[in-house]
Amino acid sequence: MKRIFLIIMLVFFSGFSTAGEKEVLNALRESGKIFSKVAKEVSPSVVMIQVEKEVLRTPYQQPFLFPFQDDFFGKFFDYPYRKPTPEYPGNKPKKQRETVGQGTGFIINKEGYILTNNHVISDADNIKVNLQDGREFDAKLIGKDSKSDIAVIKVEGKSLPFVKLGKSSDLEVGEWVLALGNPFGLSHTVTAGIVSAKGRSSIGIADYEDFIQTDAAINPGNSGGPLINLNGEVVGINTAIYSRNGGYMGIGFAIPIDMAVSIKDQLIKNGSVARGYLGIIIQDLNKELAESFDVKKGVLISKVQKDSPADKAGLNPGDVVTEFNGKSVDKVGAFRNMVANVNPGKQANMKVNRKGEIKNITVTLGSIDELYSYEKVAEKFGFYVDENDKSNSTGVVISKVIPGSMADSKGLRKGMVIGEVNRMPVSDVESFKEALSRGSSNKILLLVQSPEIGSRYLVLESDE
Repeated sequence: MKRIFLIIMLVFFSGFSTAGEKEVLNALRESGKIFSKVAKEVSPSVVMIQVEKEVLRTPYQQPFLFPFQDDFFGKFFDYPYRKPTPEYPGNKPKKQRETVGQGTGFIINKEGYILTNNHVISDADNIKVNLQDGREFDAKLIGKDSKSDIAVIKVEGKSLPFVKLGKSSDLEVGEWVLALGNPFGLSHTVTAGIVSAKGRSSIGIADYEDFIQTDAAINPGNSGGPLINLNGEVVGINTAIYSRNGGYMGIGFAIPIDMAVSIKDQLIKNGSVARGYLGIIIQDLNKELAESFDVKKGVLISKVQKDSPADKAGLNPGDVVTEFNGKSVDKVGAFRNMVANVNPGKQANMKVNRKGEIKNITVTLGSIDELYSYEKVAEKFGFYVDENDKSNSTGVVISKVIPGSMADSKGLRKGMVIGEVNRMPVSDVESFKEALSRGSSNKILLLVQSPEIGSRYLVLESDE
């Protein structure tokens, strides 16, 4: 299909005879009809997601009425004519629910499960979903995964339309795809493009990346929407754009549906995602390293953590991983995804090149959640935290420091407040744990505050 379309476009713009004009135009119309047919089939299953959050607002007095105050002038000038009244009984800040963001999702089955991006719903106190047929639902959060930027929500309704899921592994570079979503709040917008590349990683969008790159126009509000092939099947979740000015510049990224389905299944079953880990530090092979290790492809192991699954299986620094569970290995990002997709406790088969000899190694994977768990980190670095009960301060409070520990030697003391972990603001123990999981298990960057030292950054680092 794509090849025919490109040939037709070349003929169209290079000129053609009058006799052939009708045939070419008919072919173009037929191509447009395919796009239209696919969009019509899928659009009913695509939803607009509105994220609401509870905020504190002080009532306002209006000294005089201003024409147009409700719409354009109010929003443009941020209500400069409104004054907060002095606080008195009955005029204290009150909780109000406000819409703070929006995005897109798509219904994947008749039970009402919806796939979207984690960043679309991550800060929501309430999630509203609007269908193309005008129905509106309050959605329930089933589970979210910040490391892959995938979330599942659910609505209860009758006769819900749902999409067909395809296989992103079958996608070819150059294949036509459609992006559906709600850019800038423009409901059910359809754009067309091609698959520009596959397997994009190290973009910095999520911890686990294997993006489909497309030139189908994606803008703010498209996040969480489906990327569709010409069979009307979802092959990806539109997630991000590359932009220098905040607008579309021809490069968009979508999470492959194969990865999303694996994560979706765990979120529906458990509400969270369990990932396998080996306990190794790896790096890509450049030309010089490949020549030095006398290999053509693979991922180089530069360090094996003591007592890790890799250590117990007999992997060594200097080993070059060439296969994992029968799949060829040549990039760090793809290899990390392969490992993470294996459930903890399951076995995996690896092929490594060790000094020119091919070794077959079986390893039982551990859990990456255990590696980054609060308990393990607290034990390793020697400090524990608790909720901050001071209303005028944010962060978590250090509740205990183990004498002689790394935390002790760095000057951490009971009562100090931690406001950031790994450059992420923390407000409670839950967000503290989340921030720990976003960094290295052997290194933590803390922003510590106390009356004695003021506010300063500290790094805790372990060689274990």
